[in-house]
Amino acid sequence: MKLTSVVGALGASSLLLSGVGAIELDITSPDSIKQAAKALSMTLRAFYTGDRVGDTPGNLPDPYFWWEAGAMFNAFIDYWYYTGDDRYNAITVQAMEHQIGDYNAFMPPNQTKTLGNDDQAFWGMAAMSAAENKLPDLGNGKPSWLSLAQAVFNTQKDRWDNASCGGGLRWQIFTFNNGYNYKNTISNGCFFNVAARLYKYLGNQTYADWAEKAWEWELSVGLMSPDYHYFDGTDSLQNCSNIQAIQWTYNAGVHMAGAAAMWNVTQDQLWRGRLEGIIKGAGVFFNNNVMIEVACENNGKCNTDQRSFKAYLARWMGYTAIVAPWTRELIDPLLKTSAQAAAKQCIGGANQTSCGLRWVDNGKFDGSIGVGEQMAGLEIVQALLYPTVGGPATAKAGGISISNPDAGANAPQSAITFNTVTTGDKAGASILTLLVLVTILVGAWWMVS
Repeated sequence: MKLTSVVGALGASSLLLSGVGAIELDITSPDSIKQAAKALSMTLRAFYTGDRVGDTPGNLPDPYFWWEAGAMFNAFIDYWYYTGDDRYNAITVQAMEHQIGDYNAFMPPNQTKTLGNDDQAFWGMAAMSAAENKLPDLGNGKPSWLSLAQAVFNTQKDRWDNASCGGGLRWQIFTFNNGYNYKNTISNGCFFNVAARLYKYLGNQTYADWAEKAWEWELSVGLMSPDYHYFDGTDSLQNCSNIQAIQWTYNAGVHMAGAAAMWNVTQDQLWRGRLEGIIKGAGVFFNNNVMIEVACENNGKCNTDQRSFKAYLARWMGYTAIVAPWTRELIDPLLKTSAQAAAKQCIGGANQTSCGLRWVDNGKFDGSIGVGEQMAGLEIVQALLYPTVGGPATAKAGGISISNPDAGANAPQSAITFNTVTTGDKAGASILTLLVLVTILVGAWWMVS
């Protein structure tokens, strides 16, 4: 399905949303926030076609990649957690179950030719959120949400690559995929996030040790600066001596949540200092307290993936404020101002509830509509509800998901054979890699110009 089809589907679905109207948001009223989140979620839901007869559960139509669908279902889990409205639980469970893959580790065969550690991890983090928020397990001998997150952790720790750069995860899982030589911050940051949250949920020291290992490795090669700025990635063929110095919101966010989980368990001043540093370092992404994707918003270069990145910083700011309450005085001004600005931007489409990209434009709709923009608007608004919910469940405090420490043990790591890769497959992968590299170079030029 092409982008025009997505827009057409959204337009058709909008007929079901009559009466929603433009977003009205009173940040002091939980009821107002819930109504705004409901309207935004309905518009996001309209993009999803995977529950239609003949379509594939868990997949978004073109031009969206598989990982962003996992991120979207995480947003729907968040929505249920914050509002109590379970209208998306059925499609979320259906989608996540369908994408589990052959090894119960979110490695479906039809994604093998482009499967990155970060892609797998976004589905793993959705499963972790399902466990933390007490979404009932699938049952009937199927893997639990917690075990799916454990499977992602287990498969990724076994891919830790000491052969170059002294460690770290590569971007791509399989050697034949373009981008295999790139060690990027989001893959390692997601691994850190999952390890830290598993530590919080289960209390197993192994998870804490790996979280610390990932943190220290990123710092040692320069993917993280001593003042808590996070950069895009580095080339293993150059022994990680060159850093692509672009900063993205989601890199800050994924580490923020992981550090918050580590502080919550340890109450250690070391993690308190690290977490405070991340929050202050994330100030680069705020203009008068309004969140902005600094590497591509101002120059109009945000691609489809990048248009969703603010959703994840917003998501993990809410999580951080819950599990590390002392951060609220730092986070609240950013969260509240950004939510108000986002709501003013969410005035596009037939129902005036479609979100644009640029929240800093003070209510002037920028004409940009998509899953990423809508998810970002939803996440920043519903995160305002963090004071109204209990903290994430753990095995000792309300958790219902079943642990399987050996989950994912039979999954392949970096060598696999399957049907011959076609010319079309190679062309598609090459184009994707080229676009990523061009984006990195253009962004790097913008950052230093």
